[in-house]
Amino acid sequence: MSVDIRIRKGANIHLKGESEKILSDAANSETFALKPDNFFGIIPRLIVKEGDKIAKGAPVFHSKKDPQILFTSPVSGTVKKVIRGAKRKILKIVIEEQEGEIITHKITSKSLTPKNISEILLKSGAWPFIKQRPYGIIANPYMTPKAIYISTYASAPLDVDFQFLLKNNKEDFQKGIDILNTMVEKPVILSVDSSFSGFFENIKGAELLRINGPHPAGNVSVQIHKHSPINMGDNVWEVRPEDVVNIARLFENGQFSAQRTVAIAGESVLHPQYIKTKIGAQISSLTDITGYDKSQQNRFINGDVLSGKIEAADGHLNFYNNLLTIIPEGNHYRMFGWLPFMHNKIPSLSKTSLSWLFGKKGFSVDTNMNGEERAFVVTGEMEKVFPMDIYPMQLIKACMAGDIEKMEALGIYEVIPEDFGLIDYANTSKIEAQEIIREGIELMIKEVG
Repeated sequence: MSVDIRIRKGANIHLKGESEKILSDAANSETFALKPDNFFGIIPRLIVKEGDKIAKGAPVFHSKKDPQILFTSPVSGTVKKVIRGAKRKILKIVIEEQEGEIITHKITSKSLTPKNISEILLKSGAWPFIKQRPYGIIANPYMTPKAIYISTYASAPLDVDFQFLLKNNKEDFQKGIDILNTMVEKPVILSVDSSFSGFFENIKGAELLRINGPHPAGNVSVQIHKHSPINMGDNVWEVRPEDVVNIARLFENGQFSAQRTVAIAGESVLHPQYIKTKIGAQISSLTDITGYDKSQQNRFINGDVLSGKIEAADGHLNFYNNLLTIIPEGNHYRMFGWLPFMHNKIPSLSKTSLSWLFGKKGFSVDTNMNGEERAFVVTGEMEKVFPMDIYPMQLIKACMAGDIEKMEALGIYEVIPEDFGLIDYANTSKIEAQEIIREGIELMIKEVG
């Protein structure tokens, strides 16, 4: 069974530096890291301390609210450093890889039930692979979801091709689908490109959701909204495609799987390609393979250019991302940059620019915002690129005012910050819409739960 969804609102931003269909192994990464900030809504409580020996799959920290939700080490080794920020907030736990033990869990495949699967995922530290709507937080293990969505349709700038990324994991992907199907009454919903679904077409036990349209059509929030909107009290789960494979491998050998294949993309990358590594690996272990232009200052982004997180060149990968983007820093200013037709080779959604004539082979971009934050006024720009039946400007204003009733009425349960990445780009007021939505969701979790 399949359903077709056509998204009309949005925009595709074509950038230079797309990853070539080459798969390489990463160089050795001396350290790996877990970052509590990667898990929205989680307050961590450390289980280890600096200098402790740790096995692969052993707990590093757990959720303060629910100690059953564990976050485990992707490698065996030694806890090298616990990096803290203001008010002793834990920013990063760095683990130096060494030969050591691997924790193996007992798996009885013949008697898998939703309860047994949940217990294994929780004990192994694989539960964080499952996120939920509303809020985009780690799923509640005590609730049965309305549905499980897996999106292989990636629409963000320079985003990955999951057909290529998972080409060597077809059997594991099918096993992961079978396991997830045991946890939900309806078949898992698998989102695919309507023009070419590849081997996903032959996946058994999944309902295909064929997607066509510009970004943010690849966002799970948009797909859920168009396919089966969330009502108050509903609970919907989301799993990233490669984490379906990680779950399958856990149930195959009983060991926590930390596989992560990352597309290294962006104009600054000399040899953009896909690199096979592990969760939390050092970025330098990837860029040693691809190289990048060191003659200029660059920005490293864990994720895509619209909603990714800034990272240092010697930093580590985030937990979920399959994309590392490297582009030039925008630490320069252009004279008369505000004049139309002056700089048409910069991608713009405005008709006053002729940039659409010059970007057929991809735009060259940097991080320059070309202006500062301005008055937040009604322009209609947000509605043109926001495909959900939600008033984005009104929702942003409700979040700024902290008006919970209006936030609920305007659809806060259906969105997460990354859904507003294109609005951040298109809005001439240059407000940080994603940050405002994040603060609104934090308020909802605190006051409503």
